Amino acid sequence: MQFDTKIAVVIRNDLQAWQKLNVASFLTSGVAAAFPECIGEAYEDASSTKYLALIGQPILIYGADGPALSRALDRALTRNVTPAVYTEDMFKTTHDAANREVVRAVARGDLNLVGIAMRAERRLIDKIVDGLKFHS
Repeated sequence: MQFDTKIAVVIRNDLQAWQKLNVASFLTSGVAAAFPECIGEAYEDASSTKYLALIGQPILIYGADGPALSRALDRALTRNVTPAVYTEDMFKTTHDAANREVVRAVARGDLNLVGIAMRAERRLIDKIVDGLKFHS
C-alpha cells in the first residue's frame, strides 16, 4: 500500500543502543499525538485477546551525525514541517515538564539534538532526509 505521507525518524549514530530505542519511542509518540489519524485499529488475536492500536504506516528510521541531524531539522522547519525533537539534555531529566524546560532553555541553533521525527507529505520527507542512510 502506498501512503500519501511518510513518517521519518532521524537518530544520531553515536548513541548507546538503549538511548536509540528510547529516543525512537519518545519521538514516534510525538508523531502519534500530532496525527491521531495515523493510528490504525486495535489488534486482536485468534483467542480474542485485545491489544493496543499502532501507527498504521511504516516508520522509516535514519541515522545521522550531529551536523546532518541539524540540517534535517532546518530542512523540516523551512518546509513548514513541525518535528518532534529529542536533545541530549533530556537524558538527564525524569519527566515531561523537565524535558520541555531543557529544550526551552537552549536556542534552536545550539540544541544538542539526538533525534527528530516527523510526518508529512512523501515528497517533503524525501527532501528533508535527502542524503541520509537508513539506520543500521
